[in-house]
Amino acid sequence: MSIKKSIEIHETAFVTSAYRASYESISKDYYAKLWRNPKTTAWIKNYSKSVSSEEAFTHSLRNRYFLEKIKESVQNNKIDLLINFGSGFSMYPYFLNENLTHIEIDKPDIIAYKKDRISDFLADYKLPKREVHYISSDFSKDYEMPLLYEINKIKANRSSFILIEGVLFFLNRKETLRLFDLFSKIQKKNDLVGSVSFQDQMEETETFKKLIKFFKEQVVLSDHFEYQTINDGFYNGLKNYTLVDQQDYFSIKAKYAPEKSFTEEILNENLYILTKN
Repeated sequence: MSIKKSIEIHETAFVTSAYRASYESISKDYYAKLWRNPKTTAWIKNYSKSVSSEEAFTHSLRNRYFLEKIKESVQNNKIDLLINFGSGFSMYPYFLNENLTHIEIDKPDIIAYKKDRISDFLADYKLPKREVHYISSDFSKDYEMPLLYEINKIKANRSSFILIEGVLFFLNRKETLRLFDLFSKIQKKNDLVGSVSFQDQMEETETFKKLIKFFKEQVVLSDHFEYQTINDGFYNGLKNYTLVDQQDYFSIKAKYAPEKSFTEEILNENLYILTKN
């Protein structure tokens, strides 16, 4: 099978789900396997050979970290609503408390496909029922006012946890600042944000260079591929938020999979929890 021209950036949502399904005991995502398909399997095989074989493991660690943080927030009565920006095919609603309300936001084609497939899964009794609201949006366009309106209709005055995984890498700094400004308009004091990003120093690693090369040759099919890395200073400099927790894959592995070892250099992301001032 030819991999080239077979996947676009938004289709990486399938890949992330397949990763989470590879280490269910770590990710605790027992529904991710519902998204498996032959095309994604072939793409992952090529990616693992070209970039890193540890991506399934690290993505499972990432899922586990945020899952535990969200569960902790629910148990402590800190949130009533999970808002997932760039939700892809993540399945958080189905292994979290049934009383939690969910808003899932992504590009129109992903939302349309996900809604149809989730409906099928529910009809086949493969998923428990949850209150999930879907909103289509494109973070690179003028989206703030319509999106804020749609979210507020659902949210009302409830406390929220905003999650943004696997998105900021594909945005520029201006688009990222716009998102966090929107977050501050959505949330109230003590609400939470979970974010993921690469730090600048990752650009010097061989694995990151392989990642960029792979995206240029296999995904965007161009030498012009814009991405961003984000240092801690960005999060510490947000006037409406305070950084309250920061981890990377090494610290998360030590907690949730201490018996496992990384067999090669990893694409080490930093994971952040912020609270609204």
